[in-house]
Amino acid sequence: MRRVSYQGWQNCVELSNSAVELVLLAEVGPRIIRFGFRGEMNELREFPDLTEQGAKDRWHLRGGHRLWHAPEDIVRTYVPDNDPVEVTDHGSFLRATQPVEKTTGICKEMDVSLIGDRPCARVLHRLVNAGPWPVELAPWAPTLLERGGLAVVALPSRGVDQTDCTPTATIALWPYTDMSDPRFIWGSRYVMVRQDPSAAAPQKVGVRTNAGWCAYWREGHLFVKRFAHHPDRTYPELGSPVTVFTNSHALELETLGPMALLQPGGSVEYTETWSLFADVPEPLTESVVDTAVAPLAAAAAAEA
Repeated sequence: MRRVSYQGWQNCVELSNSAVELVLLAEVGPRIIRFGFRGEMNELREFPDLTEQGAKDRWHLRGGHRLWHAPEDIVRTYVPDNDPVEVTDHGSFLRATQPVEKTTGICKEMDVSLIGDRPCARVLHRLVNAGPWPVELAPWAPTLLERGGLAVVALPSRGVDQTDCTPTATIALWPYTDMSDPRFIWGSRYVMVRQDPSAAAPQKVGVRTNAGWCAYWREGHLFVKRFAHHPDRTYPELGSPVTVFTNSHALELETLGPMALLQPGGSVEYTETWSLFADVPEPLTESVVDTAVAPLAAAAAAEA
C-alpha cells in the first residue's frame, strides 16, 4: 500500500502485489479507478477529463468501480459523491468510508484487499443506514469497463422436460432495450453483450442468473466477477443479480445483492471477488465460453 497520484487525482491509495495493481480514490468516492496487471492497461474505463470536482451538487461519471443502492431512482441513486472519503488501513484490507448521504441517510463503505500474490482482489461493499427510519434497498456494484470488449453472463441451467410447466429464468429489458441490436448475442447457455465504440444508442439487459459469476473479455484479458447468489431472496431489476449496460463510451458490468430492510443503525454487506486472466481467446461462441471462460470462472471461485 502507498499513497500516489493517478491521472490527475492527487490523493489516491495504491494496492499492489506481484501480479496486479489497484488504485482507490480518496478525493471522492468510494471509487476504485484502476485494476489491472502490473505495468499493463487498466481494465476499468476511466475519464481523466472528469477529474475536476465540477459542480458539487451534481453526480459525475468519472469511471471505475463504485457502490450504489438499488432500485435505481433518479433522485436517490444519483446522490453526488464529490466529497473526500476516509481511507483507513486495517492491515489485511483498506476501508474507504463516504460521508453519510444527506438526502438518503445512507453511508457507503468499501473494504478492499488483494488476495496473496495472485491477480485477484476482494471488494466488500457495505451500506449503513445512518438515518432515523427504515430503508429497503439492495447493494449494487457497477464496474465501468474499457471499450472494445465482450461481456458474458451465464443463463440458469435448464432441462428438456416438456412436462415441467414452470419457467426457470427471466430476462429484464429497459424501455430503450432493443433486442435486435447486434451488440447482443443471445445463446442457449449465455447472454453476451459487445461494447462497440461506434454504437451510440444505450442498451441494457438484466439476467436472472444463478451461476455466481459474470465476465468481460478484452484484448486477450478476462476480468471475472464472483458473487454469492441467494435463490430464496428477492432481487431488484425483475430478479436480476447481473445487469449489463453499454453505450459508445464504455460497458458497465453490474452485480446486485438481494433486497434488505435496514433499520436505523443497521447495515448490509455484499462481496465481489475479482480475478484477472491473460491469453484468453475471444469468446465469440458458446463453445468457446464453455472451454475458455467458464473453467476460469470456476478457478476464480476456488481461489476466492
